[in-house]
Amino acid sequence: MTTVTDRTDDRWDDGFIARSRRAGEIDTEDGRDEDDDALVLAVSGAGSDGGKAPSSPLSPEGQALRTRLEALRQLVGLSRTRLDGKTLAEAGRVLDEAAARRGLSSQHTVVAIAGATGSGKSTLFNSLAGVQISETGLRRPMTAAPIACSWSDGAAGLLDRLEIPGRLRRRPRETSEAGALRGMVLVDLPDLDSAVGAHREHVDRVLALVDAVVWVVDPEKYADAVLHERYLRPLAGHAEVTFVVLNQVDRLPGESADLVLDDLRRLLDDDGIALGEYDEPGATVLGLSALTGEGVGELRDLLAQFTQEKGAATRRIAADVDRAAMRLRPLYVADGHPGPEIGEVARAEFEDRLAEAVGAYAAGLAAERAWRRNAGKACGTPWLRLWRWYEDRRAPRTLAGLAALAAIGGRGPVTAEPAVEEEVTARQRVEQAVRTVADAAADGLPDAWAQAVRETAVRGAEQLPEALDEIAVTLGSAVTVPSVKPPRPRWWPVAVLAQAAMTLLQIYGGLWLVGQIAGVLEPRLMPPVLLMVAGIVGGPLVEWACSIAARGPARRYGQDAERRLRQAAAGCGRARVLEPVAAELLRYREVREQYATVSAGGMKLSTTRE
Repeated sequence: MTTVTDRTDDRWDDGFIARSRRAGEIDTEDGRDEDDDALVLAVSGAGSDGGKAPSSPLSPEGQALRTRLEALRQLVGLSRTRLDGKTLAEAGRVLDEAAARRGLSSQHTVVAIAGATGSGKSTLFNSLAGVQISETGLRRPMTAAPIACSWSDGAAGLLDRLEIPGRLRRRPRETSEAGALRGMVLVDLPDLDSAVGAHREHVDRVLALVDAVVWVVDPEKYADAVLHERYLRPLAGHAEVTFVVLNQVDRLPGESADLVLDDLRRLLDDDGIALGEYDEPGATVLGLSALTGEGVGELRDLLAQFTQEKGAATRRIAADVDRAAMRLRPLYVADGHPGPEIGEVARAEFEDRLAEAVGAYAAGLAAERAWRRNAGKACGTPWLRLWRWYEDRRAPRTLAGLAALAAIGGRGPVTAEPAVEEEVTARQRVEQAVRTVADAAADGLPDAWAQAVRETAVRGAEQLPEALDEIAVTLGSAVTVPSVKPPRPRWWPVAVLAQAAMTLLQIYGGLWLVGQIAGVLEPRLMPPVLLMVAGIVGGPLVEWACSIAARGPARRYGQDAERRLRQAAAGCGRARVLEPVAAELLRYREVREQYATVSAGGMKLSTTRE
């Protein structure tokens, strides 16, 4: 049995480790020392920091990522009541994973080695670790579960997040080259095309959590459809944290390796993966042989530089945010939409339709006629006013009067079918007005938000016809009820006095003429006749002049009545329909602005009408 004699050195107490034996430190039962190259020793324990991230100032890239994550959180919060949970699940997962990763060590970079069966990824894993950790051989599959190798302390929390058990956590061999990789955590994954479903589940789970991926391909399967369609193409936005290595180049004679690498680059370009060439950000592509060591040193140097930059986690999370933003784009951006607001034309048409529904124009005409009728009664001749009174008493013209006469005559009540038809027509006009303004407000919006705008308008219009009916009754009665008389202008008393004078002239002339006929007065026919003619002609002339003078005030009175009714109907429509719709559009404006922040670096979004 192998024993550890020195327990005071706790440098490796953050997980299962593998390190070389120090002289006099490890003894075996048979007294023989094991070979350093083959020694893999595991010691368990929790890291001194528990895997938590030390507090350190954020880089500009980290500050930008924090702003984007906060915007994404606000975006999800504002959208929960408008979009279903499945639609926001991806964004929620990105937020959860980002919070989990940012809460762990930022001094470590987790790199996964993934590949298909027989690509040699385990051999490459062992070559980078400098010690035999992952089992290799001809039997497939060899790797059944993820195996981790950490080059420094403090990675226990990261490995716990990857759900890698302690027995599968290792340490590399201590060499001069290992120091350059300090801070890297390398994970060897099972085959991505394994026949065992659990193996593929391990691959999918870990790939969603690591900071970077080294894809290992071989000359025979580098164009495999499973690799490109299921993994590389969906992760095209993660090019900056992606390495693609062509293994087993020692099997390719002459310039065949360069030809295969060129074809591999072509396939990656077809997948939409940017290639890190000419100092541009993108995936790194190189050829190597894990078996002979050719090109492994170059990969080790690239990984060392990549690890020391300590920006892989930020880039990975930013790429996840980009991916989530791209998927959410159809829900928040509609190309060509002028701006989330109700246009003035749509508002005016809506108010016109409501005014038509409450009969504002007809009420204005009725008010004008009432004003002129009142002027005619006040300024008309007594004989004409008496005749009108007689006509009103002789033939009631209201529907209520006809109904009363019919009831007295035993013919039963008169049904008001025209009123019912008019009410139905008014309700249809209101519904049509609501649909029109909702369609105008939702024009060009993404489907989900357009539907929300329409539903908001419909909810607000549920009691709108009844409210408009009440407005029509309360305000319309001011001009339709006969007992309510319009105000009189200042010149009316003068007209009344003039009409009274004309009447007195008629009476005086008539009495004078009667006195002459009776012989009481001296017979002078012309003066009384002239007085009577003046009164008879002057009365209608005064009435005609008053009617001419009353046209302007009557028109203004009718327009004022129409305006009051129109304003009341418009105010009711604004409170019940337009304001809720405007609030919904304001919410869309907010989420669109948040989405513009989330998708920073992509297409700039306009949130105002141009």
